[in-house]
Amino acid sequence: MAAKQPPPLMKKHSQTDLVSRLKTRKILGVGGEDDDGEVHRSKISQVLGNEIKFTVREPLGLRLWQFVSAVLFSGIAIMALAFPDQLYDAVFDGAQVTSKTPIRLYGGALLSISLIMWNALYTAEKVIIRWTLLTEACYFGVQFLVVTATLAETGLMSLGILLLLVSRLLFVAISIYYYYQVGRRPKKA
Repeated sequence: MAAKQPPPLMKKHSQTDLVSRLKTRKILGVGGEDDDGEVHRSKISQVLGNEIKFTVREPLGLRLWQFVSAVLFSGIAIMALAFPDQLYDAVFDGAQVTSKTPIRLYGGALLSISLIMWNALYTAEKVIIRWTLLTEACYFGVQFLVVTATLAETGLMSLGILLLLVSRLLFVAISIYYYYQVGRRPKKA
């Protein structure tokens, strides 16, 4: 029995067959716009992502602000852990500390946040930078509210407390400014 020969393969020139090429690209999911408005030239660039898309055009002074924040958080954390009496005295001008434990716990929490701040200083990812800025703004906002409530309860007013409140409002404003600046979409050229 003679083996049947398969029919000869007809090669299609997909480079010249425009309809076939468009159908293939549609099946692969390339060539069209994605949710971000990106047009992917190949499936590989779609899966791996476009490196240019993730680079952040940093607002002027962002890295300096991140560095200042990390130093500030670290310094206050170390002071709260090592010298809780002096930290409390600096803020509340001569008020007596009843227990050092809450101040040291505060220092531990600040040290944890400062580690996040230090790591965010060395990243180029937009999402991580934005989350750390939002964390910072929330922290300063909550601290402002807590100190204001403490003032209302105790009636203590000092220059140190006023400076603390004003600085916290300023830090909230700066963090929110950078948060929105990093989140802005770049202008298309």
